[in-house]
Amino acid sequence: MSAIAGIWDFRGGRNAALDCARMLSAQAIYGRHGEKRWADGAVALGRRLTRLLPEDVYDTQPLEGRGSPFVLVADLRLDNREDLAAGLGLQGEPAKTMCDAALLLAAFERWDDECCDHLVGDYAFAIWDGFGHRLVLARDMIGSRPLHYHRGERFFAFASMPKGLHALADIPRAPDEERAAEFLALLPEHGSRSFFQGIERVEAGQIVTVTRAGLRARQHWRWQRRRLSLRSPGDYVEGLRHHLDRAVRSQLRGVDGRVAAHLSAGLDSAAVATTAARLLAPSGGKVVAFTAAPRAGYDLPAPPHRIGDEGSLAAATAAMHANIEHVLIRSGERSPLGTLDRDFFLFDRPLMNLCNYVWVHDINEAVRAGKLSVLFTGNMGNLTISYDGSELLAELLRGGQWIKWAHAVAAIVRGRHWRLRGALAASFAPWLPPGLWQLLCRVYYRDTRDIARYSAIHPARLAELDPLSRARGIEVTDRPPRDGVAVRLSALGWVDPGNYHKGTLAGWGIDVRDPTADRRLIEFCLSVPTEQFFRDGVPRALARAALADRIPPAVLNEKRRGLQAVDWHETLTAARPQVIDEIARLEQTAPAARALDLARLHRLATNWPTGDWEREDTIVQYRLALLRGISVGHFLRRASGGNA
Repeated sequence: MSAIAGIWDFRGGRNAALDCARMLSAQAIYGRHGEKRWADGAVALGRRLTRLLPEDVYDTQPLEGRGSPFVLVADLRLDNREDLAAGLGLQGEPAKTMCDAALLLAAFERWDDECCDHLVGDYAFAIWDGFGHRLVLARDMIGSRPLHYHRGERFFAFASMPKGLHALADIPRAPDEERAAEFLALLPEHGSRSFFQGIERVEAGQIVTVTRAGLRARQHWRWQRRRLSLRSPGDYVEGLRHHLDRAVRSQLRGVDGRVAAHLSAGLDSAAVATTAARLLAPSGGKVVAFTAAPRAGYDLPAPPHRIGDEGSLAAATAAMHANIEHVLIRSGERSPLGTLDRDFFLFDRPLMNLCNYVWVHDINEAVRAGKLSVLFTGNMGNLTISYDGSELLAELLRGGQWIKWAHAVAAIVRGRHWRLRGALAASFAPWLPPGLWQLLCRVYYRDTRDIARYSAIHPARLAELDPLSRARGIEVTDRPPRDGVAVRLSALGWVDPGNYHKGTLAGWGIDVRDPTADRRLIEFCLSVPTEQFFRDGVPRALARAALADRIPPAVLNEKRRGLQAVDWHETLTAARPQVIDEIARLEQTAPAARALDLARLHRLATNWPTGDWEREDTIVQYRLALLRGISVGHFLRRASGGNA
């Protein structure tokens, strides 16, 4: 994994090589194993490398093309090296001793910017074309590696992380208040703006081409709908197993016998951890699986339909595989506000769920202590392997398949997966006007589905954002979706994960990898008919069948969802003085005062609950609104120059 940077001076007068060196120095924490630069007058590129892959010993970036005008810097891990090399006609020993960046450069020399159609893996790269006088930037379809840029009249600069660009005096550090407000309102991270003024990001799955005349961006990954038609449900099961096994096997590259993995009571992390164990077993390899759990002796109830302590179910999964070492990480006394300053430095953006980052930090510390460098997750599993197919009912209605719809509803209710009211809501709510849906929610669910309830955003800022969200076709009324493919495509780009992955590398030396985000696996799952995911009235039917050989029935058939950090309120209550102090600081920070309903936060801090922490209203007010408000407010304060 690397940190990259570069600059193009349009008008002359700058020292491009020195500017590039400054940007790389500012990103030193992301690349610990050496720095190299290339410069040619007005253009300079460079990278700092952290070695994680066997082929990284051959990485001598920046790379210059042989007989081509291209110079490349890249932050990448290719998961289809063999297929790519074969497509390029590279065979034998030369292909084995090429670093991933060299393969990428060869692909660009063959296919130009259409090379992204041939890449599988995590990547962000920049290529200077000396003949065409253009700079080409790109990121993978998920955005697993970050890439930011600044465009001005006199120069264009790029860097993996915003702090690299802030090394240039021309780019002062200031927050982008509109992006922060959108984050507070839980709007998807669409568009090129970052969380800093004057700094944009290459969006996931996008190519940006820069010339003296301007900038052009296009999506290189855009899903073209297709529907698989296999012979039997068993064929879909085997297809899912094949793609999951291949994704995990590809991402085990560079693992020296032991790999870390998250392991919860759910299907996604369990699917990844157990698949890795099966693949490592023949060579004697091991998976060290980490499960977050509440403190010993915690006995308060979890919210309805949630699992407060996932330890026993995770242990049951681990017990099926002799080469899984299960490690339970119980909550300590870490404050959810205790690492805000460090997180600001590492991630260059606010965090969504501070209470979850308490256990994430603890697991990261344990992974580092165990001298493990790769951590597997299953963060995209809900959109791929364990998609529940809940949009099937609305899709059947849209297609006029009333008999199939009636049979599906009967099977769902008979199997006690949903109540009749829930099945009817999933069927008809997508077609109701938003206002009518909100009214029904107030009557039947006692929930306004109003974003202002979940968020501490200032009412005036929310009013400004509402027309913007409608213009982008984004609803904040939380109506059930009507199209399973569309809802998953939207969710793929909801949050940009690149900065989080890069910050985890800097903070703990851990390379986070998510096999459930493999491009081939995603495309397979998007092409599977929805009825295969919700078969015979059983949600997640495809995953339950495909994973039956690696996950125990107790986990496969569990209907409740896990709730990490169920004891979140204890450390938050202990940190109440910090909460009050931070709110006071935010009151003195103009961007935070504009973004946040600070009067509401002050009321919440003053009228502290003495119990009922499992109640939905308490969770909404404190776990969501208060903590997210503080997260965004702290970012705005620090990005505005406030350190005290």
